[in-house]
Amino acid sequence: MKLNLLPARTGATWVKLGMRTFFRQPLALAGLFFMFMALMSVASMVPLIGLPVAMTLLPAATLGLMAASREAASGKFPMPLMLLTAFRAGPQKLRAMLILGALYALGFMLVIGLSYLVDGGAFVGMYLGGQSPTPELMGNASFQSAMWVFIGLHLPLSLLFWHAPALVFWQDLPPVKSMFFSIIACFRNFWAFALFAGLWMMVMVLTVLALTTLATLLDSPNLAGTLLFPALLLVASMFFTSLYFTYRDSFEAPPEHPA
Repeated sequence: MKLNLLPARTGATWVKLGMRTFFRQPLALAGLFFMFMALMSVASMVPLIGLPVAMTLLPAATLGLMAASREAASGKFPMPLMLLTAFRAGPQKLRAMLILGALYALGFMLVIGLSYLVDGGAFVGMYLGGQSPTPELMGNASFQSAMWVFIGLHLPLSLLFWHAPALVFWQDLPPVKSMFFSIIACFRNFWAFALFAGLWMMVMVLTVLALTTLATLLDSPNLAGTLLFPALLLVASMFFTSLYFTYRDSFEAPPEHPA
């Protein structure tokens, strides 16, 4: 397996490919993303073990979205069963994917636990509960510290697992080795990934501004609130569609996995 060194402009190409591929099959890819979100939500609702179970399933579910993007990019219609790609590839790959998921769950719970120790769980309660933070809470020093601890630790965790599901599934790498190559690929192509992340943040900000402006022009304050959540979900769906291309271009494809 060979890592590819990419110019910074590749980050913009990934964003463009993600959007283009999404609009080739918008209903299928949006539907799969909503199924992905539902799977994570339902799994996390299980008392006590819900969050670790959801985090264990996350790499496999992400692989399903990447496989769907691959199908759509090749002109095919991604069926709902694409989300279960990791679970239909035989016991060996399923075992490797579940080990990878367990490692991610362990890392995520460690990050959450350290954040909890900083402020007694205020940030964790907001993050996992999905509640909007109050100005008083955001101004609290310990809450801010917990938030930055979470961000600072979750970022390298995310990079470790960015390419890992695809490397386990398509490159047949062991889980730990896939994590190593994942973070190395992200650092070797730092500027491409920095541009990629920056452009997606810009897309999200422009989406919010566009809806807010539209609501103001139509003198309908509730319009922005009504449209904002589904609009951001669609942007998130496009983002997940683009993940496949970051993997495809970062590694030399094996013979059985054409680019």
